Amino acid sequence: MPTRRTLILALAALAMSVALVGAVIVQRYGHVPIVSGTALVGGPFTLTNQDGKTVTEKDFLGTYMLIFFGYTYCPDICPTELQVMTQALTSMGDKASAIRPLFITVDPERDTPDVMKAYVENFGGGLVGLTGTAEQIATVAKAYRIYYKRAGDAGTTDYLMDHSSIIYLMGPDGKFVTHFGYATDANDLAARLSEALEAEH
Repeated sequence: MPTRRTLILALAALAMSVALVGAVIVQRYGHVPIVSGTALVGGPFTLTNQDGKTVTEKDFLGTYMLIFFGYTYCPDICPTELQVMTQALTSMGDKASAIRPLFITVDPERDTPDVMKAYVENFGGGLVGLTGTAEQIATVAKAYRIYYKRAGDAGTTDYLMDHSSIIYLMGPDGKFVTHFGYATDANDLAARLSEALEAEH
């Protein structure tokens, strides 16, 4: 049976090995690179844009999609994240033309195309608002591993929605590239988007 000293030495050796691998990565790349892969995120969808036109994921092939799920009645998180997206893309200049920002509602009951149109115009930057039936929203939310749930009494129209706060970057082929958490600011997002674009070429 291993002694306590033996276990401590083994753990120390493991920690040193992990640190060494990290050092090699940083020395080679200058940073820890974004990992692209085959994460089970994304898939086919059929939704309606803010102009009332039916669109699918195929309409966005050939361009990157920067996707955030939320709703127009959201008091703080959604406008904050959409502003971060807009500022990041604006700061990227011409490079941003390769990226299409999408805002997909998780509240189709209230977020009609007209409501979405008035909302996305507040942000500019070519932001596309997408809504649909409850079933269509459930399908796309499942494909992107998004959690959402209505909060409050079922009988009122004045309610909030609990939902995930993740920004996804999908490649021109529609496949997952990377994601960004709620704490990501506009400067960091712009830098990481630029990095992701360069890594894909």
